[in-house]
Amino acid sequence: MFGQIALGTGVMMVSILMGAMSALLMEMGFSRWHDWLVREPHRPKMILAVMVASLWVVGTTTAGVWLWAFVYDTLGVFPTLEESLYFSIVSFTTLGFGDVILPHEWRLLSGMTATNGFLNFGLMTALMIEAFRLIRIGQVRRRA
Repeated sequence: MFGQIALGTGVMMVSILMGAMSALLMEMGFSRWHDWLVREPHRPKMILAVMVASLWVVGTTTAGVWLWAFVYDTLGVFPTLEESLYFSIVSFTTLGFGDVILPHEWRLLSGMTATNGFLNFGLMTALMIEAFRLIRIGQVRRRA
């Protein structure tokens, strides 16, 4: 039990670190392009910012899912990498179909995977909204 908790906590910390680094890179990108983003025309640039940020979040989420899949595959929890990836996606997104489950000796990791996904989605959502808010404030101020 404690081994699972230690392993799951370690994987969560790596995944959250990956998410934080990704968020930092996204923020640096928006900062670099801020002057261009706040100039007219506003709407197409906001749409572009939303699209870029959404793709960035999908990439970050995918990286977290793959991290968990590689952990499951390395542990030999599932017979194939595809099954490890499937379980990771279903757990990380908190969908939880239940058609593929962890063996008894690893079952605590499923909740930790879901918790990790929940935290990462919250972090990415908050950062995206903050980025869009700052862009929009800059657009309004520039207009004034």
